[in-house]
Parts: sequence; structure tokens; C-alpha cells
Amino acid sequence: MNKKLPTIGVTFLLVVLVFVAISPEPVNAGSYDGHDLAVALLANQSTLISSQYWDRDTGGHRQAAALASRGNLIPTDGSTFALFSTGRADLIFATSNGLNPGSERGNWFQGGQYGNPRDEANLQLQLLVPQYMHYLYYDVQFFTVEYPDYVGTQYNDQLTITVNSPSKGISSYIINVNGGDFVLNARDTALLGTGYNLFAQDNNPSGVDWLQTTPNSNGVDAGASALIGREHPVSPGEIITLTIDLKDEGDNQFDSMAFFDNLRFSGFAKTQILARKTVTDINGGLVQCEDILQYDITISNIGTANQNNNPGHEFEDIIPANTQYVPGSATAGSGTITYDSGTNKIVWDGNIPSQSSIVISFKVTINQGLVNNTKISNQGVVHWDENEDGINEKNELTDDPAVNDGVDQDGDGETGDDDPTIVSVWSYEAPTILTEDFADFDDIVGGKAQDSYHGQVWFDTSEQSSESNFEVAPSYHYITERSFKTKLRFGTPIQYWNYSFSVFNSKITSWETWFTCGNSSEPADLCADFKTTSGNDITKIKLDYVYVDDAPRSSCYQVKMSIKTPSGWVQLHSDYANGYLYNGWYKLRIEKNGDAAMNYSLSRSGVGMTDFVTGQGLGSSFSDLARVEWYSTRNPVVSPIVFWDEHTVSLISIS
Repeated sequence: MNKKLPTIGVTFLLVVLVFVAISPEPVNAGSYDGHDLAVALLANQSTLISSQYWDRDTGGHRQAAALASRGNLIPTDGSTFALFSTGRADLIFATSNGLNPGSERGNWFQGGQYGNPRDEANLQLQLLVPQYMHYLYYDVQFFTVEYPDYVGTQYNDQLTITVNSPSKGISSYIINVNGGDFVLNARDTALLGTGYNLFAQDNNPSGVDWLQTTPNSNGVDAGASALIGREHPVSPGEIITLTIDLKDEGDNQFDSMAFFDNLRFSGFAKTQILARKTVTDINGGLVQCEDILQYDITISNIGTANQNNNPGHEFEDIIPANTQYVPGSATAGSGTITYDSGTNKIVWDGNIPSQSSIVISFKVTINQGLVNNTKISNQGVVHWDENEDGINEKNELTDDPAVNDGVDQDGDGETGDDDPTIVSVWSYEAPTILTEDFADFDDIVGGKAQDSYHGQVWFDTSEQSSESNFEVAPSYHYITERSFKTKLRFGTPIQYWNYSFSVFNSKITSWETWFTCGNSSEPADLCADFKTTSGNDITKIKLDYVYVDDAPRSSCYQVKMSIKTPSGWVQLHSDYANGYLYNGWYKLRIEKNGDAAMNYSLSRSGVGMTDFVTGQGLGSSFSDLARVEWYSTRNPVVSPIVFWDEHTVSLISIS
């Protein structure tokens, strides 16, 4: 028995030494196991053995994100995809402030603006190749603001995808701005909302510019490859290592991004067609009669076998009802495209080499005299050869990347990838004043409130009940028969009043609501933060229940209303002592005052205005209001109730 003890000790020592030998380099703040990224991009998670992710972001791992959508980007398989960025992948909207994706002036995480190390994001997966599988496939798309002004230069961010197969060796693909893969630019609707639908603000998009997402004649300042597929040879039963590496080249400024999804194994090389369609009203604003719609279709052969120009058409698209084709508007990147007046359809003939794409566009004019909310629906079909027998026996419907309803439209067993593009015609003048009185048929007693204007929803609330309440009140009200009740404590999830004014091509100029609140016997508060779509602060208000020494014990905490300015909280006074709010109805009004300031006023029913304050906002324009977030920082035993009613906003059209 004693002879075995040294053997055990040696064995333990060997295990420790082996662990030290294969232990990875020390990780930084931007390193973690990357499991969520692996799950987002794998078609079959059972093939995953391990994953490891790192980037240069010392503030976390914000250079990668697992998402369900971003703008017109949607998964090609499953419900999620992975994004990698040389900037911030976790942010949504591109701006020129140097912090968001697509920026020419932003993020460098280490090394400075031009220094080293370069910004880099790296995911490594170990995968077990299933039985009978000989190829690894994936879908990828590359975006960069280095296009088009830095094509052919040293500023050449690149995405490198490498597979290390014990039997087949190392195979790599490199995608960059110099590689000829770029077929999309910022004017293509496929880039809408991705962070790379960017345009120069001056007349010269070359070099470093201030950027904007509003299309203009100054020039596009970003581009992308189409969605393409790549393959690597592997062998059944072996463990392979896949490395996805996105890296800044030449500087640490200009941002690039990689979409990655549908990582899967196959037993053979194949053609695989993916078709996506987007629609744009080139007149801008609301879709109205006589506007011109432009349809853009990207047909991608993400497989490794060519799609040839076979007998019959490769693509057909019937002009949608209630529209007329704009003569001469049909274009295609290759092949032959025509409008067949006899069948009223667009037809295209041509080939699509493996791992490449073509873009087709055409325009239609909306008919006159359509009733409000008329639906204009359009869907094309790609006819393609699945088994290289020279016959287009397979059909692929174009899908709308903005829609995923979970319905299998074309019977291919996949959902959410085949919805038609639909726009609704607006035939009324946009409103200038909208009022929610919480008494309409779509305001649910004990539940959420919602309001619409000629079928267009502009106001919608979240819903919270049980011990806390955020709901339509059945009886207590100001003028109409119902109001909205808030009774929130600390720990209750944030609740929302959500707004959508873009459907009217309008922006807000004023916000007001009547409310009533009673006194309390313990500390309490109610906070409301006014936010943009991206979560930036516009302004804040709060109701504080403050102790009054000589008041009756049952109501010794009385209500003070305040607004937040960059220099601190400012009280809005009633006409009562100390400006406190006693029982009764009050109106709070906030209105835009120039680009950065707002006017705040408090009025009492039967008295009129009791206070007026002009204050600077908290950084974002009041015009960009998208929601009000409601919450409390206190947890009273008996939570006070505040009722809100006759909520009105004023709008002005966006020029």
C-alpha cells in the first residue's frame, strides 16, 4: 500500500504541470467563455465542445453581442446571431459622436488612435464534427466605414475566419474592403438600422467626416458585403478549432462589424439560395398615394456550388396590387432583367457563382384614391437548382428582414424567413395634437393603455399589477370617465409610457398631463425619466414625499414636484405653502425651447399656472422623445397612488 503513495503524488504533479502548460494567456477585462456567442451562431449546439472569447475592450466585452435583430439584420437560422465589432457592438444607433458603431472617430480600446495593439475581437470554438460530415458552413456579412474612401489603402480592417482540421489542415478566409466582396453601400435598404447606413455631412466623404444616417447627396460613407457563405473541409469524428478574428488595420478609429450565423456541418458541397427584400418610400415620410416605392432584392448564393442560368427565369416578382411599375426602373447587378407587361411582373435571368450575390431593384408608383391603411404587399420568388441537374426545381421566397412572425409561409420548414414586404398607405393629414384620455376602447381597465390615430399607434404603456399598480383606473378621473393609476415601490420593474411619432413623420414639441396626488404618512417618491430610443436622458421629473413637522401624523409627508437640470433638482411650486401639492388636480406641461432647453410649467385646476421654469435638458433633444420610464426609489408600507389623465402632446412635421 505504501508503494502506491509516491505514484499518486507524481500523477498529481503531472496533472498540474499539464494544466500549466496548456493554460491560456492571462485574460483581460474583455475576456470570457463566449458561450452566448457560440449558442447564437451555431445551428446545432451539440457539436460545441468549448468556447473562448476576448477583445481589447478593457471595460468589458462590448465588442461582441448576441442579438435577435438589428435594423434589417435578422438571423439566417434560429432566433439569434452574433455580431463582432472593432468598436461597440452593444450599441444600436450610429451617430457621429465617436461612441457608436460605424463611427469614423470612435472607439479605440487600447493603443490610442493610431497605435498598437489594434482593436480586435476574437472568438475561438472547439467543435466535434458529426458522423458523415465533410464540410463546415456559415453565413457571414462584413460592414465597414472604410468603404468607399479607403479601398486600396493600408486602412483595411479585416475579418479572418480560420478552421484548423487535424485531417485537412488549416483553411482560412479573409474579408476586407480591398477584397472585392463589397456590393452594398449606405443607400441600400439592407443596411438600414445596422449602424452602417451612414452619409457624410459635407460634400467630400473621403477622409474623416462627421456622419449622419439621413441619406443625402454628399456621398455614402459606409458599405458592406452581401450576406455570403463560406465552407471549410473537415472529417467526421474529429475535433476542429474555428477562430473568428476581426481586427483594425492601419488605425484604431474606423469601425467595422461582422455578422455571423448558421454555423453548420454538411456532407457535401451545395448551392444554397437566400433572398431578402426591403422597401423604401423614396418620397420620405408617411407612405401616401402617388408616392414611389423602391424594392431592393439581394439574392445570395451562400453555398459552394454555382447557380447557373438554367431554362426558365431565375427570379420573378409580380408588381403589387394598387401600384404601377415605373418604366425603366428595373436594374440588376448582373444577368438580364426585364418588365413583362403581359404578366405585370419583373423577371431576371442569370447565374450566381458560389459564395456571391446579386442585387435587383425596381420602383412602383402607388395609385391614387386608396383608402387609409390599404396594404401594399409584395413578394418575389427565386427559382434555383438544388442538385446541379440543370433544372430550377427549388423555390425561395423573398423575405422581409423587418418581420419575423414565426409562420412558415413557403412550407420549407423554416419560420420567419419568408414574410412578404408590406407597407400601409396613409391618406390623412398628419396630426398636430394627440390626446390620450385613458377612456377609449383600447384602454383596458386594470391593464395597459394604448392610443392610435387612424390606425397608427402612437402611445402604448407597459403593465404591472399585484402589490404595485401601473394600469388604467376604472373610475377616478379628471374629465373623462377613467384615468391612469401609478402605485410603484422600489424593486418593481421599470414601467413605460412608449411613444411613436415617426409614423406621422413628426416630432414632439410639447407634453402635458393632468394628475392628482394625496399626502402620505411615510417617505415615498415617484420618478419619471424622459428618454430617447437609445436610452439617452432628455429630462427627469419626480414627486417627493417630504416630512412636514407640524402636519397631522396621517399626512405628515407632503408632495414636492421637481425637475432635473444639469445643475441639480429644481422645484416646481404650487400656490400652497412651501409650494407643496395638496389634494386636487394639477397640470404638468413640458415644451421644447430651442435645441437644448425646455419650459416647465405647473398649473392647478381652478387657479391656473402656479410656476414656470426654463431649464437646460440632460443632453438629448426633446424632439427625440421615445418613452417615459416610471419607477420609485422608496419602499413604503402603504404606497401612495398618483392618477394621471388628459395626456396631450403637440407635434410638428419633420421637414
